[in-house]
Amino acid sequence: MGISYKLDNFEGPLDLLLHLIDKNKVNIYDIPIATITEQYLDYVNHMETEDLNIVSEFLVMAATLIDIKARMLLPREINEEGEEEDPRAELVARLLEYKYYKYMSLELKDREVGAERLLYKSPSIPSEVAKYEPPVDLDKLLDGLTLAKLQEIFRAVTKRVSDRVDPIRSRFGNIRRESISLEDKIKSVMDYAREHRKFSFRGLLERQQDRTLVVVTFLALLELMKIGKITLSQEHLFDDMIIETLEPEGEDGELDLSELQEEPPSSDTFMPGKQGRKEEIDG
Repeated sequence: MGISYKLDNFEGPLDLLLHLIDKNKVNIYDIPIATITEQYLDYVNHMETEDLNIVSEFLVMAATLIDIKARMLLPREINEEGEEEDPRAELVARLLEYKYYKYMSLELKDREVGAERLLYKSPSIPSEVAKYEPPVDLDKLLDGLTLAKLQEIFRAVTKRVSDRVDPIRSRFGNIRRESISLEDKIKSVMDYAREHRKFSFRGLLERQQDRTLVVVTFLALLELMKIGKITLSQEHLFDDMIIETLEPEGEDGELDLSELQEEPPSSDTFMPGKQGRKEEIDG
């Protein structure tokens, strides 16, 4: 069975040196090497351990102290900067490093003891509280968004759509009236937002087949912003706007469109707030 490394409350030669420095109340940066060496050798001579590994460490430090003591008696060496070298400098650095780690270990030990006295309880938030969502602040949601920015993007999108239309072939066929429901478009855009989570405002409008669908899609986005389902952000002026859904991922419930404003019916004008019927627009 091996002998414990701890001897008389000292855990090594550096620990013993720190004890002697504290005992003599001397400055660690100005160690009286002769006094400390004498007291250190006295302790080594009275060591009772037979473990050569432990004894050798103390003897190596004893030899180091004797070497420093001898060099203190000789003229000081001059370094490259023209300053005298202190033979104790290396020993002081080792003592400071050991002292730092020793105090750090004591601090960790205190924390370990303190942690044993703490008990933790799992959070128990009522389901009603956990499901609560604060009301959407429209002022904060639309912060920095101006009509000028929306108008600029809308004009750019409509121009790209018109540029892709063949001016000759677009005249072919019969002009007919298309029946478009804002409510259906809102649901379609919301399904797209739930699937993609984050997408381009301009890209969404450019995917529409004609100006009528661009207008309906634009109005659907405004309604979804109004009821707090999506948010629009823009990094720089005149940049494309990014649409992001505010619903949690995996949400697939039916939209509550009861807040859409009822408008009087009209056969030639698209009414963005009308539900339960399809508005007809000249194609």
